[in-house]
Amino acid sequence: MTRKGQALSVLIVSTLAFTVCFMVWMMFAVIGIPLKKTLGLNATEFGLLTAMPVLTGALSRVPLGIWTDKYGGRIVMAILLAVTVPAIWLMSYATQFWHFLVIGLFVGLAGGSFSVGTPYVARWFPKGNQGFAMGIYGAGNSGAAVNKFVAPAILVAFGWTMVPQVYAAIMLGTLVLFWMFSYSDPAHLVPSHVKFSDQLGMLKDPRVLKYCQYYSIVFGGYVALSLWMVQYYVGEYALDIRAAALLAACFALPGGVLRAVGGWLSDKYGAHSVTWWVMWVSWVCLFLLSYPQTDFTVMTINGPTTFHIGLNVYAFTALMFVLGIAFAFGKASVFKYISDEFPDNIGTVSGIVGLAGGLGGFVLPIMFGALMDITGIRSSAFMLMYGVVWVSLIWMYWTEVRRTELMGRNATEFSLGG
Repeated sequence: MTRKGQALSVLIVSTLAFTVCFMVWMMFAVIGIPLKKTLGLNATEFGLLTAMPVLTGALSRVPLGIWTDKYGGRIVMAILLAVTVPAIWLMSYATQFWHFLVIGLFVGLAGGSFSVGTPYVARWFPKGNQGFAMGIYGAGNSGAAVNKFVAPAILVAFGWTMVPQVYAAIMLGTLVLFWMFSYSDPAHLVPSHVKFSDQLGMLKDPRVLKYCQYYSIVFGGYVALSLWMVQYYVGEYALDIRAAALLAACFALPGGVLRAVGGWLSDKYGAHSVTWWVMWVSWVCLFLLSYPQTDFTVMTINGPTTFHIGLNVYAFTALMFVLGIAFAFGKASVFKYISDEFPDNIGTVSGIVGLAGGLGGFVLPIMFGALMDITGIRSSAFMLMYGVVWVSLIWMYWTEVRRTELMGRNATEFSLGG
């Protein structure tokens, strides 16, 4: 097979593997709802349950990125897929809250696949196409939406215990396909004299910390909301689990699939321009989503008149759809920054930034639950994320926009329309 054919084959099977891994990683978003009722969990405990797989998925990203640089993406990805199969299967035999937390830690290793596939795929393509290639691979995030289509159907038909069993079988089949149609190239490996400590030294670079902050909202927020939205629809709008999962997919699906478009835009217009617009669109959406259902009474000349302000299910879903698109573009643009500025350490830096995003996806659902238990307001989740976006906008303004020529002959090259 030609080099171009190998690159395409690697991209296809790697994207398939990542989609399945993400589907498994988000499993608790659906099966957590009957478990919450069965185990009698409060909102904070539910947040901890859904977030537990995200923790190991996040923590494993740095070592997996380093090992990918050193040993190659094909072997690391194959081992990762194989290790998760027994853990997924065992999930169906868990009966107590701590069982689910412990098994969830092992199932969560699937989430580390991102920092394996990103450098593995990127190195098969020329620099000018890397943003698009990584965007296509990153579209495997749509596994979160696939989970919302598949898991509710299995759950309603056969009960929640069948979901992990089916997912284990799917993961095993994916492992076989990946090994059959992927390739290795020794030229992609980092020279053996590079030490772990040298690679981890990237943490001292302030640019890496900034990209960690960006990614904690566009990816961490995406993961957290993908886990949280089904039960949000059930609680806020009294929908059944299948309708709730279908509407939640309106956020998860564009948030995954359109990542490739974000990669293309980042290649064409630059990572900064795309990320700047992503943050502002997210800011507007989260501001509107933050407003709780409110009734207030005004004394008029004709007596007291009561008004209601709040998003109905259609407006809420439309805003979530736009937010999903913004996050998809942002996930791709952050990694375009990395491939532009750290071409020799894509694996390590993507692992570190992916870790920050994953930790965001771990911490946010727990904070969502705690805020809801404390305030009793469901939309407090969006209030929290609105604050995080503010931090990103301020940081980006002082480190990038202030250094950009906003007026004059060079200004146009920094705008999306330029």
